[in-house]
Amino acid sequence: MIVRLVKLRFRESEIPSFLSNFEKVKNDIRAFKGCLYLELLQDAEDPSIFFTHSHWESNEALQGYRNSDLFKGIWANTKPKFSGKPEAWSTNSLDKQD
Repeated sequence: MIVRLVKLRFRESEIPSFLSNFEKVKNDIRAFKGCLYLELLQDAEDPSIFFTHSHWESNEALQGYRNSDLFKGIWANTKPKFSGKPEAWSTNSLDKQD
């Protein structure tokens, strides 16, 4: 399983638009083949910083999403709202829960 963390920093004026769009697309992302989990987090001290936390069956599933029309549309809408360069980490889960 791949756990993906993406840090996004937005211009303050763009936060409402970002949140509105996330509400529209979150279920499509969750329903994407290979997506096991998705949540949006907001930094506790800096409200302009958000994180997406998602779980994917495999790196191939994540790359399938990243190369999809769904992702390309979301990214085209989201990218102009940034105030800083996004950061992303793909990690392997080592905690095997029952």
